[in-house]
Amino acid sequence: MTTLLVRNAALLVTMDDHRREIPGGGLFVDSGFIMQVGASQELPQSADQVLDMSGYLVLPGLINTHHHFYQTLTRAVPAAQNANLFDWLKTLYPIWARLTPQDIFVSTQVALAELALSGCTTASDHLYIFPNGSRLEDEIQAAQEIGLRLHASRGSMSRGESQGGLPPDRVVEDETFILNDSQRLIEAYHDPNPGAFTRVVLAPCSPFSVTPELMRQSAALGREYGVYLHTHLAETQDEERYCREHYSCSPVELMDGLDWLGPDVWFAHSVYVDEPGIQEFARAGCGVAHCPSSNMRLASGIAPVWDYLQAVSIFKCDIEHKHGPASLANLVAQFLARANLTDGCIRECIGDDTAQP
Repeated sequence: MTTLLVRNAALLVTMDDHRREIPGGGLFVDSGFIMQVGASQELPQSADQVLDMSGYLVLPGLINTHHHFYQTLTRAVPAAQNANLFDWLKTLYPIWARLTPQDIFVSTQVALAELALSGCTTASDHLYIFPNGSRLEDEIQAAQEIGLRLHASRGSMSRGESQGGLPPDRVVEDETFILNDSQRLIEAYHDPNPGAFTRVVLAPCSPFSVTPELMRQSAALGREYGVYLHTHLAETQDEERYCREHYSCSPVELMDGLDWLGPDVWFAHSVYVDEPGIQEFARAGCGVAHCPSSNMRLASGIAPVWDYLQAVSIFKCDIEHKHGPASLANLVAQFLARANLTDGCIRECIGDDTAQP
C-alpha cells in the first residue's frame, strides 16, 4: 500500500456536489484512492510521496467519453477537409483499410499523450476497424505504457456496401467472429473492480455499418458480462434518413427495438434526437457523449444539450477525433457551439464514478 499527499495548492477545485473550491487545499491518497480532501492543515502530514503544489491549481482529471485514437493519423487529408460525415468516411475508409497493428499502437500513444498533457486521466476509445491483423490488444498495450485509464471499445462493422451499408466490404468483419472476439477480449482484459485501468466496452459502430442482429446480440453479450455498450447515434441528418429508409423508424426508435436503451448504454453525438427521443433517453437512463468539435468540423449541427440536461439524461462531454485533441480546447468548443444560450448550458461532465486522482 502506498500513500500520496498533495498539499498547499493555490486552489483545489473539488467539483463535488457543493462545488467547493479550497484555497491552500490538498488531498490524501491511499493505494490509488482519494481518502481525504480539504485544507492542507487538516490532512495527514506525511505520506510515501508528498507533492507541494504551492502556486498551482489542482482539479479532478478530465474524462473523455468518445474518441477514435487511430484517426489521429489522418487529420489532415486534403480530400476530407470540406465534407459531410458520409463523404468524409468514404474518403478515409480506403486509407484506414491499410492501417497496421503498429499504426494502431502508435496512434493510441499519440492520442493518449495529447490527452494526458491536456489534463485527461480517463479515456474511452471507439476502435471499430481491424485491418491487416490489427487487434484491440494493440491499443490496450499502448495505453498500459502511457498510464491513463482506458475504456477500450471493441467496435465493429459488419454491413458493407454490398449489403446496403456505408463502408466498403473489405473493412467489415464476419458477425460470428466479432461476437467471439468480443467475448475473448472481455474475458482477457476487462477489469470490473473500482479503480480499474482497463475496461472493455462493446461498441458496434453505427446503424449504417452493422446489422440489427449484431446490435441485438452485442447487447445481450454485454449484459451477460456486465460491460457497457456504446455506439454512434443520430449524428447527422443523413443517418436519420438512412434509418427511416431502411428501418422505417427514427434512430432512437431503432435502438429501443434492439434493446439498446438502458443505464448501461451511452451514445456518441446524438445531434438529431427529437423530444420523444430525449424523453426515452431520460426514462432509460442512457448517456450522451456530446462531440462539439467534431460536429462543428463536419457542419453536422449542434446537439440539444440543454434539452438533455432538462430531461435529466446523463450528459457527458468528449474530445472526438476529427478536430481538436485537447480536453481544455474541447470545453471551450462546447461553449462556442452553444453561445446563443444563457445560464451555462454546459453544466456537468459526468464520467467514471470512482474517486481516482
